[in-house]
Amino acid sequence: MEVVALAAAAEEEGRRKRGKSRRMKEWNRWIVKESVVNKEEEDEGSFSIFPSFPSSCCSALGLQNPLEVLGFDLMMKILGSLDARSVALSLLVSHGWNSIASADHLWGSKCEELLLGKAHLPRLLHTQGLSKLAVYSLSVTDGKRDRIGRADLCDHAWEFHFTKAAPEYWRNLDPYWQGKKPLMHRYFHPDGSQTADPDDQVWGGHECCYTVVTSLLGNGQIREHYVRINRWLQLDVHRKQDWGWEMSNDIFSYSSIADGYREGGTGEQDDPSDLASNVKYPNLPLCVYTTPA
Repeated sequence: MEVVALAAAAEEEGRRKRGKSRRMKEWNRWIVKESVVNKEEEDEGSFSIFPSFPSSCCSALGLQNPLEVLGFDLMMKILGSLDARSVALSLLVSHGWNSIASADHLWGSKCEELLLGKAHLPRLLHTQGLSKLAVYSLSVTDGKRDRIGRADLCDHAWEFHFTKAAPEYWRNLDPYWQGKKPLMHRYFHPDGSQTADPDDQVWGGHECCYTVVTSLLGNGQIREHYVRINRWLQLDVHRKQDWGWEMSNDIFSYSSIADGYREGGTGEQDDPSDLASNVKYPNLPLCVYTTPA
């Protein structure tokens, strides 16, 4: 009987050691994986103070959840010092972590960092009831959008100048090539028309209209996307790092002007520059922002 008891105890001890060994192997594999991920994030300029491992892993290894040890206030300070990507990853740890990492107080500062220096801000920022986390996520998505819409054209004033390939007569009338200010400006209107400043020497007062052309492939991918003004060459569209817009062809070029200082503008609330202070915005209501389908 004693021999049977000893054998059972030995078997139980063996199972316990094998289970501990298995958990340690899983832990080591996880550590290696996280080290690779964190190294990649360091290379991209992001960092993480602590790994985002699940609470079940903590329990299995006899570890304590940092949320339980540190408490709400200290966790908020730690998360506040992390980059947005690391905070977003911590949302996936558990329900408790999600409730802290999704706080408006935390993401409000992240939104300020994201929107700092941007020429144009998404219209969704004026939407009531959105959480700061939703604002951050949707702003990042909108900032990557390179498909321009009529609302984008109408929301901003545009700097206009001829390229080097344009006829010399036009370039001689262009302040851009004379090194003078203010530069020429163009304004798009919701009714499909375009206007210029009253004292524009190039603008002849003729009727001018624009169209936004987008053609799609069968799988929904964009085949071509451009803006055409009257029957001039199509304008290729580009999105800048500061979320501004550029449109150009071989003859002339358009650049959207940051307009945060004017009422209803979508740029940062900075003092107007010498360039933008000369812009004569048309007395028209701003378009309601919509993201192109």
